[in-house]
Amino acid sequence: MSVAQPPIKSPEIPILGPGHTYETVTEQISSAVLTRPTTLGWFAGFALAFSVLGMLTVAVGWLIIKGVGIWAINIPIGWGFAIVNFVWWIGIGHAGTLISAILYLLNQQWRTSINRFAEAMTLFAVACAGLFPLIHTGRPWMAYYMFPYPSTMGIWPQFRSPLIWDVFAVSTYGTVSLLFWFVGLIPDLATLRDRATVGWKQKTFGLLAMGWRGSARHWHRYQSAYLLLAGLATPLVLSVHTVVSFDFSIAIVPGWHTTIFPPYFVAGAIYSGFAMVLTIAIPLRKYYHFEDFITMRHLENMAKVMLATGLIVAYGYFFEFFMSLYSGQKFDVFLVQQRLHGPYSHFYYALILCNILTPQLLWIRAMRTNTTVLFLMSIVVNIGMWLERFVIVVISLTRDFMPSAWGRYSPTVWDWATFIGTLGLFTTLIFLFVRVLPAISIAEMRELVLHEEEHE
Repeated sequence: MSVAQPPIKSPEIPILGPGHTYETVTEQISSAVLTRPTTLGWFAGFALAFSVLGMLTVAVGWLIIKGVGIWAINIPIGWGFAIVNFVWWIGIGHAGTLISAILYLLNQQWRTSINRFAEAMTLFAVACAGLFPLIHTGRPWMAYYMFPYPSTMGIWPQFRSPLIWDVFAVSTYGTVSLLFWFVGLIPDLATLRDRATVGWKQKTFGLLAMGWRGSARHWHRYQSAYLLLAGLATPLVLSVHTVVSFDFSIAIVPGWHTTIFPPYFVAGAIYSGFAMVLTIAIPLRKYYHFEDFITMRHLENMAKVMLATGLIVAYGYFFEFFMSLYSGQKFDVFLVQQRLHGPYSHFYYALILCNILTPQLLWIRAMRTNTTVLFLMSIVVNIGMWLERFVIVVISLTRDFMPSAWGRYSPTVWDWATFIGTLGLFTTLIFLFVRVLPAISIAEMRELVLHEEEHE
């Protein structure tokens, strides 16, 4: 009588590389900040990023001097690169909160190695995004009008304006994300304070550590605050990009007035956000030799999330296309024709290639575990998500209800300089972050080591 054999399971890729102890984890991560010399490669990369940031300074300075007329916006295209880039940057900021808050509440331990720089990425992306509505108004020095400050003149913000919705949504999202990031940093700042040998570093990290001593009371309060902030941040992942989608869906413009936008925008935001996390994680693990911390399991899991959200985005494209034709509305049908055969059709076909067709390679495990393929794929997806925002904003506005109101949109050099400059701002902040703060959570990695030792 034969005995049934249990199914053979493929070995699971570990979360943490072999041979690590409490001390080795602390030493390897903290040394990247405290003792590792600043290399020529870091200086070269930082100089390049900072020079691109200078382009943003020049572009914004010239904008303040001359006004928004230096951009290509016109009638009827009142929204151009500024809103395209705003929505794109907000989307990129979503993965950090998703990894930190939602996966923390779901007790997903694989988030441990990537949550710290993903949270930092969120803050930097929100900073880049918040710049565009500010300068798009043409009078950034009057920005305080958008906040409900005590006005003796009785002039209050127009709360029915999408601009005000964005101000409140983005500022709330940025504030909670900043608190969540800083609270998670406190134990690591104390570790750097205790291991630093230079006086000014000890004082700086000691000031930021806020008197952390690692007592049971400190850990209890820390975990309570972290859990509370995770609970607050979780609904923000859904609400912020939903509010951004309302900027479009409340309008009667063909291609915007649709109920699919809120979930469609949220899925697209997570899609582009995880792509940017991969874009940062792969060079980071290579340059700082963090392969034992950011393992192939982390990269593969992020690739799976990208594939899943990419399929949701593809469904959104199909549903939008189908409903436009099924509705029988001649304006919506005409918009579909313009996307397929109009003057901007090459942008639409490019986004289909980047967002739907190319990511299907992630079904193949060999592709999901190839760092070069994943890095290139992440860049392709981010390009595709930017094209998606361009198609939504520009094609709908260039072909309005009346042919007499039709127009064309061609970005000027100042449009491109502002956008590329924000890429420089983002990259500059990333370079500074990985140099002065631990890119991986020391406290959570040490906890993971102890957890794995208990289960051996």
